[in-house]
Amino acid sequence: MNRANWFVVSPEGAKAVGQLHHFVTTGTSLPSKLIHLVFLRVSQLNGCAHCIDIHTRDLLKEGMPFDTITLLPVWHEAAYLFSEQERAALAWAEEVTLVSDTHASDEAYQAVAAAFSEKDLVDLTLTIAAMNAINRLGVSFRLKPRAKPATE
Repeated sequence: MNRANWFVVSPEGAKAVGQLHHFVTTGTSLPSKLIHLVFLRVSQLNGCAHCIDIHTRDLLKEGMPFDTITLLPVWHEAAYLFSEQERAALAWAEEVTLVSDTHASDEAYQAVAAAFSEKDLVDLTLTIAAMNAINRLGVSFRLKPRAKPATE
């Protein structure tokens, strides 16, 4: 089934989402690698193939080891691959993405607040919110990943 091209149908909406994405990727003091790590984890939780493809490639360009990217879905078991701040960001990304289940608990907030300044915590939460919005559009309108089938 063909679905609407949301970029074309609502250019103003696409611009608004794009502005939030631009802010979180260029207007915060969060490290680029951390932003893309959070983008990828949120996209994995939401099942957005297009965004998983993009942010995996972004992390590879940032120099993140393939093994670390591969183990991101089970980062709790491979915590030694991630810095303390990355672990805090990943835990908060899961807490906020799954907010209907977690209700952004006080315990999770205290844990992430210990790893980030108040401004960086707000910017991290905006980063998570931006990717959740983009994922919902990507999944709803079936944005295709750039990945190509292997040639035989």
